[in-house]
Amino acid sequence: MTDSSVLCDFLPLAGEWRRRQWAGLGVAALAMSVVLVAFILAGAFDPARYSDAAATLLRLAGDSLPPDFGRWREWRRPLAETLATGVAGTALGALLALPLAALAAENVSPSIRLAQLVRLGLNALRSLPGLIWGVVFVAAVGFGPLPGVLALGAHSCGMLGKLFFEAMEHVDPGPGAALRANGVSALGVFRFVILPQALPRLTDALIYRLEHNLRAATTLGLVGAGGLGLEIVTAFHLFEYREASALILVLLALVTLVNFLGATLRRGFLNRA
Repeated sequence: MTDSSVLCDFLPLAGEWRRRQWAGLGVAALAMSVVLVAFILAGAFDPARYSDAAATLLRLAGDSLPPDFGRWREWRRPLAETLATGVAGTALGALLALPLAALAAENVSPSIRLAQLVRLGLNALRSLPGLIWGVVFVAAVGFGPLPGVLALGAHSCGMLGKLFFEAMEHVDPGPGAALRANGVSALGVFRFVILPQALPRLTDALIYRLEHNLRAATTLGLVGAGGLGLEIVTAFHLFEYREASALILVLLALVTLVNFLGATLRRGFLNRA
């Protein structure tokens, strides 16, 4: 092979590499421009916003120390409400998500059109943040843990439904096809083939969602859904910063415990699987 033939083979490759390089630089420049515009619109480059921020934060930190745990007995019920809201909201979302995911999975649903319609519904459920769902259900059923359960259930249904049907669609199709060839019904294939194969991923998604909801249950208190979040907001409104800092420490301890338990459950399940 002559040098000229090698050069002729190399030039198209070099041109393609150069085009890809310029395309990558263009995408990177566009992404940086979008990020820059986002920071500008958020006022991140306004010096006046930061002029007194450090002094205010230091003063707030000084007013919050030492934490005041004097009312800890009165926090037991809000803490229980937060835990109950997270657990019940996750359970509600999972119970709704499993049948909807089966209808949304193309290898399970009786028709592709039905699967697409169910996916649109799941997308609508998860498009609204949990706090917005909280506002909606507080207006519908009043204050307390119940609107928090309904809000977490609605959002969790959308999120878990998506994760569940994706897990169902990624199972090995071979065993299911063999059972169908032997006359097993679609329900039987789902029960004995698809669901057992997808179960590890379903369980992992459920544990992760439980961790998320136990944290989110606190933020729902900001809109009147009870729990520790409502206690924290009330303490700040009454300028009880020492009590608020104590409640935040309780919240941090709760989140740390939830993360530890979630990781332990996940490891235990994966070891068994």
